Amino acid sequence: MPASPSSSSAAPPIVKLLDRDHSILAFNERVLDWGYRKEVPLLERLRFLSIVSSNLDEFFEVRAEPHLVANQRRDDKGLFTAESFDRLARAAHNLVARQYALYNDDLLPALEKQGIRIISHGERNSSQRRWVKQYFEREVRPLLIPVGLDPSHPFPQVANKSLNFIVRLGGRDAFGRENDIAIVKVPRVLPRMIGMPAHVVGSGNAFVSLSSVIRAHLSELFPGREVGQFSQFRVTRHSDLAVDEDDVKNLRTALRQGLEHRHFGQAVRLEVSAGCSEHLSAFLRKQFDLPEQALFRVPGPVNLVRLAQLLDLVHAPHLCFPSYRSCYPTQLTPGLSVFDQLKRGDVLIHQPFESFGGVLAFLREAVNDPQVLAIKQTIYRTGRDSELMDLLREAVRRGKEVTVVVELKARFDEEANINWAEMLESIGAQVLYGVVGLKTHAKMMVITRREGHQLKRYAHLSTGNYNPSTARLYTDWSHLTADAALTADLENVFVHLASHSRLPRLNRVLLAPFYLHRKLVEKIGSLAAAAASGGVGRIVAKMNALTDEALIHALIRAGQSGVKIDLIVRGACMLPAQVPGVTDNIRVRSVIGRFLEHSRVFYFRRDDVEELYLSSADWMNRNMMRRVELAWPVTDPMQRQRIVDEELVAYLHDGVDAWDLLPDGTYARVKPDGGRPSHGAQAALMARYTAQDDDGQFGGRGS
Repeated sequence: MPASPSSSSAAPPIVKLLDRDHSILAFNERVLDWGYRKEVPLLERLRFLSIVSSNLDEFFEVRAEPHLVANQRRDDKGLFTAESFDRLARAAHNLVARQYALYNDDLLPALEKQGIRIISHGERNSSQRRWVKQYFEREVRPLLIPVGLDPSHPFPQVANKSLNFIVRLGGRDAFGRENDIAIVKVPRVLPRMIGMPAHVVGSGNAFVSLSSVIRAHLSELFPGREVGQFSQFRVTRHSDLAVDEDDVKNLRTALRQGLEHRHFGQAVRLEVSAGCSEHLSAFLRKQFDLPEQALFRVPGPVNLVRLAQLLDLVHAPHLCFPSYRSCYPTQLTPGLSVFDQLKRGDVLIHQPFESFGGVLAFLREAVNDPQVLAIKQTIYRTGRDSELMDLLREAVRRGKEVTVVVELKARFDEEANINWAEMLESIGAQVLYGVVGLKTHAKMMVITRREGHQLKRYAHLSTGNYNPSTARLYTDWSHLTADAALTADLENVFVHLASHSRLPRLNRVLLAPFYLHRKLVEKIGSLAAAAASGGVGRIVAKMNALTDEALIHALIRAGQSGVKIDLIVRGACMLPAQVPGVTDNIRVRSVIGRFLEHSRVFYFRRDDVEELYLSSADWMNRNMMRRVELAWPVTDPMQRQRIVDEELVAYLHDGVDAWDLLPDGTYARVKPDGGRPSHGAQAALMARYTAQDDDGQFGGRGS
């Protein structure tokens, strides 16, 4: 596929863009703020701490390697240098220090006040120690094989993000040798948090960590030796799969082989206990070829992600968010044919405030309707246990033509997608893997139905994934339509993905990597020209990330021409906002709420003419140039106004969960305005749709 032009003919404005990787870390600082907020239920604060740790894991797995390589080479020119590595390491260390301060100084004492204790070995009484020892002997010890290092037992392969112990031993081994270093690898199958029974705890909930259980019994793994220094450790490895698609005959086979080696990529981060000796930490750094800056000494468990297990082990609804049950989509009537309703007009579903069940009802009706002949759908992230995939399987069983474009390279979902692809292919579905060199990130479904002597198409498009689980947690828009022009465009896109034939001119859809980038730059440029001529230009865009430099420079030029621009960017943003004399007309804010902001909405207004697009694409170079992405217009004025009200106006006036980007590149959480009651956009939408559900207007069916 040809790439669209990356910039307009005008020279880019002279302005230094913000650093992408530091912007990602700043986003995680904003997420961590939820852990510090006293008004947030306690276990939810713990969940946000765990989310930040998971995000950091992925950051190191994907973003750290080029900085580390530059440091090893002592590069001093280019995007990645030894200096960029130092700055990134300092920022990461500061964030990690804040995480453990929150955990140790705030969350652990608060949990203990609620009768939830994580009891260390030194705090256990005699009966608790006996129980832990019995658990160790029964459940843990049989799975541990300590490895003493010597010439015939080299340092073992340590998997990405796995828990391990390093031990320094005194005395001699059974053969009279003084090999003093041993490694204990901890199997992933063992739970990291273990609840102790009531008869040794008394009241409340008490837990022990697996690392504490093993630490207390290390000496029993080395009979006849003296256990001296020891530490838990965890190594993070570069895990972004790289497959030369032009040089493989079967992408699925190549990816499956690559997955086997993902856990053993280049080491990029080493975490050890805060008390780990210099001797052991230096030994580990040498084994993994890591500089001092890549070593993280942590005062607590080396994997805070696993703390999320406590939320499943503790039954304390009062310490969690009140349960939210999304209402059935307000523009659909339960029990009536979705096809018949779409003949009267398009339907928008605002997830998770409205249920993803409306999308499932659409597909379920198609599967059960004998007049439906064909179903075409893209799959990016659908999860490992999906009703949607079961419906596709049933459609094949009923003899319908099912075509599925499965994106095998959806990061960290590759194995699940390979398994789905193989299952569907084995029962007779037509399975496609998109276009070589591109990820198919577009979210679309086309259903072809016989109606009388004609074939009619119905479609679903979405800003998010076909994943019923994340549809409860991510904010997205689903768009159901029978619009002939729009459904014809989607049919042509599916044919193009299958045959690689030349794409015909599309009616409504903007498609990456063909037109989307160029059209967005043109629309921004058109508003800039109008504003410069005395007209009124307005842009409001909501997305997850803004890192494409051509689009950033186009926005800056438009702002300098008089266009008023508001950007709602959840994560990384490289555009410096509110810089005097440069970006005065551009405001950037990030909204971090209970749900993950995921929808992409682009609004353009020239004088009184409005355009609004929903999209699967963030404004990143990879989305514009290396992915199959869609943006499509919402043309019905009432539907468009609904999106403006719920997605743009509400978030621009959020006074609780929003952060504004300051001229110096930092973010400041919004403050209440003049003592007036503040609202959070998500809370307001939850209240709106919950109220409708309580009134019984929509059947109260949750997703």
